[in-house]
This record gives sequence, C-alpha cells and structure tokens, in this order.
Amino acid sequence: MAEILPLRAWRYSAELGGRIEELTSPLFDVVSKRQRESLYQNPLNSIHLSFPRGSNSVSIASRILQKWKDSGVIIQDSLPGIYVYYQYFRLPGEKQERCRKGFIAQIKAYSWEENQILRHENTLVSAVDERIELLKSSGIQASPTHGLYEDPDLILEKYMDSAIASPIYDLEDYQGVREVLAVIHDAEVISLFLDVLREKRIVLADGHHRLEASIAHREAMKGSYPDKEWKAHDFHLMYLTNVQDNHLKILPTHRLYRGLELEPQEFFKKLDDWFWIKNLPDPEELGSYTWTKPWAFGLILGERSYFLQLKEEKWRKLDKAIPEVLRSLDLVVLHEVLFNRILGIEPEQQRNSEKIQYERNFARCLGEVRDGKADFAVITRELEMDQVMQVCKSGYLMPQKSTYFYPKALGGLLFASIIQEEFDFDYGVFFK
Repeated sequence: MAEILPLRAWRYSAELGGRIEELTSPLFDVVSKRQRESLYQNPLNSIHLSFPRGSNSVSIASRILQKWKDSGVIIQDSLPGIYVYYQYFRLPGEKQERCRKGFIAQIKAYSWEENQILRHENTLVSAVDERIELLKSSGIQASPTHGLYEDPDLILEKYMDSAIASPIYDLEDYQGVREVLAVIHDAEVISLFLDVLREKRIVLADGHHRLEASIAHREAMKGSYPDKEWKAHDFHLMYLTNVQDNHLKILPTHRLYRGLELEPQEFFKKLDDWFWIKNLPDPEELGSYTWTKPWAFGLILGERSYFLQLKEEKWRKLDKAIPEVLRSLDLVVLHEVLFNRILGIEPEQQRNSEKIQYERNFARCLGEVRDGKADFAVITRELEMDQVMQVCKSGYLMPQKSTYFYPKALGGLLFASIIQEEFDFDYGVFFK
C-alpha cells in the first residue's frame, strides 16, 4: 500500500556536523519570532532553507542552497539509507524519560483520494501556498513530516535499536529533547522496512501543509521523466513512527481571538445560551485545570476566567450532518458552536480567518489577553491517540490545528532533494 524508499540525504559536512546543535532549527510553524531572529544570525543554520526571510524569500532560499552545495557546506550521501531517529524527552513534572522511536524515509506523495496517507485535520490555505512555492523553487525538503503506522508485532524495532547504538548525531535541541540520528545502509534490512510499510496505510500526524505542497508538486510534474521508474517529484520526506508501544504524546493547541465585534454583555449572553458557565477567580488556574467533562473549555476574557461546558441538550441539537465521530470531539464542538454559530464565521472561512490564532503556550495566551492583543483565549485539552486514529480511518476531518504531537521533529538533521539527478539510484536492489 504505502510505497517508501531509502534516501540519499544531503547533510552538513563532517566538519560542521560537530556543531549540529547550532545548525538545526524548529519547524516553520512552531518557531517563535524571537527564535527565528536568533537562528537567522547564523548564516549556515537550516532555517535559511525551511523558513527564509526577505521580500523574495523563495529565491533567497534557492541561492543559499546552491551556495551551500557548491562550497561543501552540505554534502550528499553516496548511498541511500533509512535514517533511524529517536527522541528522548520528559514532560513537565515527569521523572521517567520517554523515547519516541522512528525512522526517516521517502514516501510517495499520495493524494488524499488515493487513501494511502490519511489526514485528520484541515489546513490553512495560505500556509500551503507558501510551502508549494518554496518546494518548487528550491527542490529541497528541509524537514520531515510525521506519519504513523500500526505494527503490533514491532518487526522493525530491533533493527532501529541496533542502528541507534552508533549514531551520526546525538544532541539536545531547543526544547531540551535529546535528538539521536543513525543510518541503516544494509540492503536486506532496508528491503524489510520497505516490505513492512508496503502493507500499511499511514496516518499523518504532523505536516499537513508540507505534504499538500508535495502532492501539488507531484501533480504539476505528472508526465515528466517518462523513462524513469522512480521519479523524484513523486516522493516526500517523512518521519515514520509506530503507534504501538511508542511514546506518542499529543499536547493541546489553544485558540486566541482578535476582532470581537460583539459587546461583552451580548457575547456573554450568547455563550450562556450554549454553555454552563462557572466563574474562576484566577485565570492562571486554567493552566493546571484537570479536564474531566466532555465538551469543556477554559475562557480567558479580560481579567476574568471561566469554565465552559456545552449543555447536553444543545449537543443533541447540533447539526446531524456532523458525523458522530466528530460530534464527540471537543474541538469540533468549539469551532461549530463558538466560531460558527455564536461569532458567525463559517467552517470554510475559519481556515483563512485572521481573527482566529493558534497558540500552544498557556502563559502566552494569558499574556495576549491581559495586554489587550487578543479579545479572549479559549483553553483546550489534548486529544487522545485513539480519537485521532478513529477520525483518520473514518475519512472525516477535524478543525485545523487540532493536534500538536510532541516533540516535533527537528529541521536540518538531513535534507531530501526532489531534483531528479540528485535522486537517481537503482532502487530495484531493495525490492525482492
């Protein structure tokens, strides 16, 4: 089902590899403005390819990439490999270290209709357009998306464990996560990885915008290189992790709202029609609130905070066109009731609305409201892994920014080219 290939990765030269902590960068959709400005100060940091700055940023990224290739800043591996990638981390308050195990490979950029890669949330149109232009111009993928597969037999884990014992990189990233990368070049072992994944469908955990860019590029290049069995433009860089026996953690993404046109009293009256409302004297209490009830949220409005829970009779009256698998999810209820019915922003408009912002940091939400930069913040709780899997398998979609898989994959550990001459290899040796 899912066709993957090993890749001839571009990586920082051996001389620079010892400074890899200075060269890697967070993904473009989570890096803060302050982080970006700091990373830009290093002319060799990978952010110049993943999130270039300037009025003509796409062209700038292409020129920088070519300069790096010509001067040996990055060098392409002579042999394709499967890159084993482990992330060791702790969540706040935890003593025991977690380890999320996975590997990086190239996967065919299947369209959603092909039903081989399953998505679970909508995307932001402007972000997809930006990724398409950058990919088309540079021909490079600077960071992998994150996909999930199901293998209860853990067939590949022993090979990954063996490889990670001899890492290429072992570093601590900007989150305090220990990032370890290794490579498998053994053709027989690579063949096994390809065989195992061929029987799987992939659930896209993170990177919807980047994958949509690859899908669009594959479609635009259709018919190119007719003499090639394996075409560079068909493939996409992905970090693949097993759902079973793995430390997959989803963190919440909160909502900020700017541009409230309703008067506070009218807004509160509309909320009261849909939700049971409980006053919380101290807004900071929401940062550690234990969410036990369904369809429940925190609200920071001015100097006050509240606990909101949808009235059960209102849930029963929600549009029956919303499938049951979605109606049971907090974020679906939030976007349908608060943003659509109360504030009048239809679901399709929500994808492009500048009024709705997404923020994973609770303290930042609180600060934005207190400083008057946002009218209110809605504090949400994380989804469970089985909820995400159910939605993916149903074919329906959740609102944009519904999940935040932690930790994020790191950018700059390796790069994947979609230029045919750099992609070419006799991949047939890996197929039995």
